[in-house]
Amino acid sequence: MARYRDAKCRLCRREGIKLFLKGARCFTDKCAIERRNYPPGQHGLNRGKLTPFGVQLREKQKAKRIYGVLERQFRKYFHWAERERGVTGETLLRLLECRLDNVVHRLGFAASRREGRQMVAHGHFQVNGRKVSVPSYLVKVGDVVQLRPTSKLQARVEDNINAGRGQIPQWLELESAEKRGNVRSLPLREDIQIPVAEQLIVELYSK
Repeated sequence: MARYRDAKCRLCRREGIKLFLKGARCFTDKCAIERRNYPPGQHGLNRGKLTPFGVQLREKQKAKRIYGVLERQFRKYFHWAERERGVTGETLLRLLECRLDNVVHRLGFAASRREGRQMVAHGHFQVNGRKVSVPSYLVKVGDVVQLRPTSKLQARVEDNINAGRGQIPQWLELESAEKRGNVRSLPLREDIQIPVAEQLIVELYSK
C-alpha cells in the first residue's frame, strides 16, 4: 500500500491552506499554517507568480493531498471519471469522496483521512456486516459502515465523534450510539466542501 511518508505539514504550507492531514493538531496553534504561512524551503518567501500550468498543477496536487492518494491512483480515478456520464471534474471528486477511508473521516469516526485510512487498513470497520480492510473501497447508496464490535478502538472512535470537528454531510447519516453510518445518496458537488477547482484538473489532464 503506497503512501506519502514525509512531513505532512509541509504539504499544507506548500498549498497555502489547511489540508487537515494531522487531525486534532490542525485545530490548534501548533498548525504549520498558523505558525509559518508560506511555502517550505530556502526560497519559500520569494516564489514568483504561477503560470497557468502551475495553477492547474497546484489544484491537482491539492486534491491528491487532501484525499491521500498518489499520482498513479489519482490518474486512474480521472480516467474512470472520464468514462462516466456527467461532468468529469464532479465525477472525479465524487469517486474520491466515496472512498471508505474518506467516509470514515466524514462520519467523524476518525480525526483525519490519514487516521481513517489506518483504521480501515487494520480491519476495524465493516461494510454491510462484512469486514473491509481496503481504504480505497468505494461505498454505494444503502451501504452501512460500522465499527466492528470486537474493535479495540471503541473509546477512540467515541472521542472523535464527541469532538465534533466537522459537520456530517447530507449524503451520510450517523448513528453515533451504534457507531454506525449509512450512505443515503451519492454526494453532489455542493456536498463536497473542499477548496479545489476541479475544472482546472480536467484541463491539466486533457492537454
